[in-house]
Amino acid sequence: MALKSSMKILLVDHVIGIRNATRAMLTAVGFRNVKEAGDGESAWSIIEEGIATNEKIELIISEWSLPKLTGKELLERIRANPSMKAVPFLLATGEAEQQTIVTAIKSGANNFIVKPYSSQTLQEKIAEVFQKIEEQKSKKKS
Repeated sequence: MALKSSMKILLVDHVIGIRNATRAMLTAVGFRNVKEAGDGESAWSIIEEGIATNEKIELIISEWSLPKLTGKELLERIRANPSMKAVPFLLATGEAEQQTIVTAIKSGANNFIVKPYSSQTLQEKIAEVFQKIEEQKSKKKS
């Protein structure tokens, strides 16, 4: 499935260097509509603004350990919101601990990526998220 370059992506990480590097990776592979937040509360504000203006975020790439509102809390808010509950959520974590990843998947994350990651790995993980969503849609139709 070809991903559209105009997809609205929200990148959430409290480390500005990681946000800058990830934004550069996303731009390098063709995504041009990337918003950023440094904490969970700011991310939620951007999400709410998108809902209000009918410019909904279409993919969230978020760190798990965020200030103000953790990645888990952010994900739970997203999954509890009827207009955002199906938005793909890619967990970015520096913790390769299995329990963190299991908790994230159980909370509704679509996939995870362990930091540091390459542009190719990021692109592959995003593609996997959307491929799984398409497969789930196909199964529901049959």
